[in-house]
Amino acid sequence: MLSRRPVPSLSWLITALIALLYGPLLMHWVDGWLNKSISIQHEYFSHGLLGLPFAAYIVWEKRTDWQRLAPQCHPVGPGLVLLAGLLYLTGLPDWMNLSLPLMLAGLCLSLKGMPGLRLQKMPLLLVALATPTQLPYLIEPYILPLQRFIAAVAGFLLTQVGVNVTVDQIYLYVNGQTVEVAPHCAGLKMLFTSLYVALMLAYWTGAYTSRLWMGLFFGGTVAVSVVGNIIRNALLSYFHGMGYTDLFVWLHDSWGGDLYSALLLMSLILWLRLIRHYVPPTLKLDGRTPASV
Repeated sequence: MLSRRPVPSLSWLITALIALLYGPLLMHWVDGWLNKSISIQHEYFSHGLLGLPFAAYIVWEKRTDWQRLAPQCHPVGPGLVLLAGLLYLTGLPDWMNLSLPLMLAGLCLSLKGMPGLRLQKMPLLLVALATPTQLPYLIEPYILPLQRFIAAVAGFLLTQVGVNVTVDQIYLYVNGQTVEVAPHCAGLKMLFTSLYVALMLAYWTGAYTSRLWMGLFFGGTVAVSVVGNIIRNALLSYFHGMGYTDLFVWLHDSWGGDLYSALLLMSLILWLRLIRHYVPPTLKLDGRTPASV
């Protein structure tokens, strides 16, 4: 007798189809993030280099729980799949990008209903937050106060070390050389990356189970990002104004900027370890844990 070949499961067939459709798109993202050949707005989402593999790892870890869920179709699921397909067929980059998280969410709802969506909520969130959109372009006009603050504090730091600097709005003038704290240089990209990595760390360590830990961790993450960017802009202004062109290029355009960003992200690990070691998961009043509200 001829043995029958095993029939691939529906999940594997869907996975292969998604890989076929979105593989080239993901490769375009990765190439753009690594080689900086993508638009500035899309560079803001380069944290996807970390988040997308982590999302895939979480899905793999949850594969047994996924298989245990009873097949069911939520009525919204097919609608999301259809919408994602239409966006993909437009051929417009932004619509094609958005179609990926919509397609994945629609498939979860179509195959396993709301339980499936809840099970995969973290991977879906990581994919959605790593999907390049025009959100940074929409936010940039509203961060002028942050640009002014960074320029003012960077100028103050430079004066403390004897540098002749003049600050005018978002511009720093050092020895006749001008440095602009542009939206891209105001730390918005680093803030996006820091919050994204903080989300990954909170999930990985289980810190998300404590509201107190999460509040302290994300508050500290914002502070680290802002302070780190102030120091970076102060250094760039100093290098440019003093004629240290090689150092300016190294920190601004070369691997020095990547190294600086990596050190800031590593400091988040230390900050989370300090919180988990010294701060209790919940505050206690009069020796008793307050009731949840």
